[in-house]
Amino acid sequence: MEEKKIRVAITHGDTNGVGYEVILKAFEDPAMLELCTPIIYGSPKLAEYYGKMLEAMPRFNVIKNASEARDGQLNLLDVIKGEVKVDLGTPTPEAGEAAKVAIDCAIEDYKNGAFDVLVTAPVFKNSIGGFNGHTSYIERQMNDGKKGLTILMNDGLRVALVTNHVAIKDVAESITKQKIVEKTILFHESLRRDLRIANPRIAILALNPRCGEDGALGDEEQEIIVPAVEELAEKSIQAFGPYAADDFFGHGSYSYFDGVLAMYHDQGQTPFKTLTPENGVRFTTGLDMVRTAPAHGAYFNLAGRNEMDAQSMRNAIYAALDIYRNRHNYDEPLANPLPKLYHEKRDESEKVRFRSQPKKEQNQ
Repeated sequence: MEEKKIRVAITHGDTNGVGYEVILKAFEDPAMLELCTPIIYGSPKLAEYYGKMLEAMPRFNVIKNASEARDGQLNLLDVIKGEVKVDLGTPTPEAGEAAKVAIDCAIEDYKNGAFDVLVTAPVFKNSIGGFNGHTSYIERQMNDGKKGLTILMNDGLRVALVTNHVAIKDVAESITKQKIVEKTILFHESLRRDLRIANPRIAILALNPRCGEDGALGDEEQEIIVPAVEELAEKSIQAFGPYAADDFFGHGSYSYFDGVLAMYHDQGQTPFKTLTPENGVRFTTGLDMVRTAPAHGAYFNLAGRNEMDAQSMRNAIYAALDIYRNRHNYDEPLANPLPKLYHEKRDESEKVRFRSQPKKEQNQ
């Protein structure tokens, strides 16, 4: 029996940015439709507008409900009611609202089982009221108490952050031992379950230059990060550090680890985007929903110029498919555990299992 294709929802992102360009270019290759069944949450009029301008116009199957999506076709779900003015390269509230509508519709459809994984085209956060990034927004909308962790990744580097969207002046007070431990555990679980790395090694970066130089440049390393690493070791997690970020990336030490936990946004994102300027993927783990995205932003300066490379968008789709399958394969053996044998059904507490027999029992 033929394996059912994974349904990939793709939100169109900020309509004045490069979202439609990277989506259309990603599906210029017909082989993409052999890998998955895409459902673009957007507008047929906007897709046609960008397609003509970019001379990249694949055929769409316009649908009114995600259940109408067909395998082998580029399905476009019309979620925008009315006209949306296009101001190429300019962030506007109207474009931000169009991006938010697509995200909201996709999240609601996911709750109803309409698709399997979500890929989001770039948005401009300041154009969307009450929006501080896809990860935190999806957390709130799912409303199940689970916390997400964003991982920037490619084939050779995976970076997660302890703090994100925090001003530099507030970073130090935002970092706690508990937060480092929680983020590292979530990172470790994702590397095993989502990326199928059996025994991941995670490097934890220092906050201060030169690891604080024994307190001369800050004491967060000795008082917060080192104790966190020690607690993780007690939990049998291979976490090492802290490492000074400049030497760690400058000497290529990241190549010895499966993941890197940075303390703040620029400490992790700057080296990642320098080392992988075009092909990176942003992945949200920790949630039931698999969500990936290109690692780049809306790139308003390139909007409409037909200069964007779509490889990061293609990689985001590939990653979503791989992660979905990895989770299924990882979880499947645990879904139906074997029933306990007779001797295992007894009281398993340590005191019962290992107590010495009373003399009366020994003499029988």
